[in-house]
Order: sequence, then C-alpha cells, then structure tokens
Amino acid sequence: MLTARGVAYAAGGRRLLDDVSASFAPGAVSVVVGPNGAGKSTLVRVLCRELPPAAGEVRYGGRPLGEWSDGELARVRAVLSQSVELAFPLRVWEVVLMGRYPHFAGRPTARDEAACEAAMRYFDVWDWADRSYLTLSGGERQRVQFARVMAQIWERAPGATRYLVLDEPLTFLDIRYQFEFLHRVRELAAAGDLVVVGVVHDLNLAARFADHLVLLAGGRVLADGAPADVLTPDRVEAAFGVRPVAHRLDGRLHLLYA
Repeated sequence: MLTARGVAYAAGGRRLLDDVSASFAPGAVSVVVGPNGAGKSTLVRVLCRELPPAAGEVRYGGRPLGEWSDGELARVRAVLSQSVELAFPLRVWEVVLMGRYPHFAGRPTARDEAACEAAMRYFDVWDWADRSYLTLSGGERQRVQFARVMAQIWERAPGATRYLVLDEPLTFLDIRYQFEFLHRVRELAAAGDLVVVGVVHDLNLAARFADHLVLLAGGRVLADGAPADVLTPDRVEAAFGVRPVAHRLDGRLHLLYA
C-alpha cells in the first residue's frame, strides 16, 4: 500500500496541495485526474520524494517515506516522469539497462540482462535493441522508457510490494499505443504485488482502465473511489467547468460533452 495522509505543499506563496489524503492499493490501477493546475504532478512528485511536503506524510508499505534510503526505494519503486531527456547517442538496450542500475555494482549480471530483455519484449521494443535512442520518434522513445522503468522492478519478490508511478505516461503516444500501454499496465497490476499510480488527462481513458480514481481540484481531493462514483456529471462540472452526459456502454462509463 502507498498512502498519503494530510499532505500539503506550497510554492511561490501558492498552496498547491492542501490536506490531501489517498491510499493506493496493490493489484489495482489508480489514476489521478483533474484540471490543469489541480496539483496532480505535484502530488506525484511528493509521493516520489522529489518534493518535501510542508505537512502530512507519505508511507510505502506502512513505512514512512523518510525512513527509506535511496537505494532501497530504487529497488522496489520505478518512476516515469513527464519528460525524460537523453542527449547522448545511447543504444536502446543501454537506455533500458539504466533501469537496472539500482540492482548491480560494476557490471550487470545475467539476471539484470534477463529482466531488460523481458521488459523490452513485453513492450515490443526488443527489435530496437541496437538502434540509437536519438533516432527514435517521441512515441517510440516513450515506449523504450516504459521498458526501462519496468526493467527496474521487473522481478517479483515473495511478500514484497513493487511500486510504479507514472506522470502523464501517454504523452507522445497515438491512440493505439495508449490503449495497448494501459492494457499492459492492467496486466502487470493483476499480478497482485504491484501498486500503480498514474496521472492521465483523458477522463474516458481513466474511466475505462482505472480501478480507482482520485479527482483533484484546487489542490484538494474532490472525490476518491471507483470511476463511476468519482466521475459524476456534478463532480466533473465542479472540477472542470463543463458538464458531461454520462453513458454506459458494454458496462463501461463514457462521458460525452455537448
């Protein structure tokens, strides 16, 4: 379990998060949604210890985040940020291998290489192993980054929990790969030992693939729960200023806008 309790954060005299509490369980895909400036990426950065909360706390598996060393955390938690810039002409294999750095000293082991290959095959980038990363399109680079972060936490350990944090992972992807990526994240979460927390802008994609939503507005939690309970017309209008019409098709929630 990954939990935030009473988290607050301010910058430039503005309170970006205000008493935010949420719990993210293993085996489920949790998605944070909200309008621009709601505090979504700020919450993710606090969860990842990139920003220190002014109040409240974050816990991984019941253990306060401050008690984890960087090495311990890197071996169980992987983070995909909004933008990952690489200026060096590394091969795709070398980029994915970066995900294994927390697990070896000096040279990668056969175990590390096996984790990289498995993650690359899972995200269909194995055939690019020897290509220069810089020659890839934006969407192709994003798929390589998926393989990198999953290689970091690929191995399951009995009784342990893994954590995957995704800040706007669908950037640069066309609709086919958005669906494909979200399907695969759901498959990974189904293993039961993986906590998945992501930020997604498209409410219909969030409703289709998430088990659990946290709706932020003005730095506060407006709603927290199952997609159908969170994305009501009243709540969407309160957060985004537009009122949708909610429909169900094949048992799934769809939001339409006039």
